[in-house]
Amino acid sequence: MPDAVATLRLPPRMHFGYGARAQLPEAIHIHGRRVLAVLDPFLLRSPLYGETTDALTAAGLELRVYSDITPELPVDTLDAAGATAREYGADVILAIGGGSTLDAAKLIALLATHDGPLSRYYGENLVPGPVLPIVAVPTTAGTGSEVTPVAVVTDPARELKVGISSPFLVPAAAIVDPEYTLGSPATVTAYAGIDALVHAIESYTARPLDITWPGTLPVFTGRNALIESIALQAARHLGPWLPVAVRQPDDRQARAEVAMGALLGGMAFGSTGTHLCHALQYPIGALTKTPHGLGTGLMLPYVMDVLRQDNDVAERLTALSTALEGIPVVTRAAEINREIGIPATLAEIGVGREQLPQIADLALGSARLLAISPVTPTRDLLLDILQRAHTGQLTEERTA
Repeated sequence: MPDAVATLRLPPRMHFGYGARAQLPEAIHIHGRRVLAVLDPFLLRSPLYGETTDALTAAGLELRVYSDITPELPVDTLDAAGATAREYGADVILAIGGGSTLDAAKLIALLATHDGPLSRYYGENLVPGPVLPIVAVPTTAGTGSEVTPVAVVTDPARELKVGISSPFLVPAAAIVDPEYTLGSPATVTAYAGIDALVHAIESYTARPLDITWPGTLPVFTGRNALIESIALQAARHLGPWLPVAVRQPDDRQARAEVAMGALLGGMAFGSTGTHLCHALQYPIGALTKTPHGLGTGLMLPYVMDVLRQDNDVAERLTALSTALEGIPVVTRAAEINREIGIPATLAEIGVGREQLPQIADLALGSARLLAISPVTPTRDLLLDILQRAHTGQLTEERTA
């Protein structure tokens, strides 16, 4: 592969498997004693909460709990939480929760170390240096935030959610114990899991970027030779097992398979980036107030249906089809959506045909995501995808 390029920025320590939470005291202790535990408020009602905190205090760690986490992550609450972390003198941030909780922990670690307001760091590579170490423990299988360099917030001054991307936001440790995901509601499992599959597919189909080695690299570097096998493996775990985890929430093997797929998907897109499903979801989600994973999952078959007209994308979708039990990607993505309850069309979630041009225009503003689209993301292309997604029009597949 003479033209292959790759960059990986991952936690130096990752543990996966039932019981992996037993590694938490050691993973935290190497960074200090004073722990700000940023926890999903739902965890406080779980038996695992007491077990986890008892193990940490027994190991001599001092805990302060912060659980004022909301799904939209309003920026003003994070500014206040950063001040709390500074006043407490935290040595390390422990994050246990879903994607919003892990993102909140990253931004609290940032504001505990560097002056606010948070808005000064919107965009890429604007975090000036290391943040407090973060030990990340996901309780949903989807965002991959435990291994990625990005966090997303809601700023009332902006039309869309805002991302802060920096290698300094990659956690110091990721501990993925599927036990934390048992009992997750079916909709949470479905929306998080399909988003993980989108991560795998979009990272594998990303455009190669022209990388200039001297100087600061972009956070997301496009097609990445080191993650291609990881993305395919993520699809192998998610494709067969996500519907099982949604139907049978206590199936321990299904939970483990989906958790592994989400972890691998996060490793893949955290280096490569995502593209059109995500660029389109942000305005769709803002207009309809629907969950992120619902939107990316809904858009996945339509985006890939249009992109596979490109020969290079079609070749990559053939490899992905092999990972998805030999079923063509567009067909299998649509099947999985039906099986797990993702709406089939934009019309079903309240999008009017007259809103499609506005969505396309807003999506065109997502420069980072569009930069790694495997085909040139013109307004006409985005409108074509949106119109298909509005009516449910998919091309009959003969090959992947």
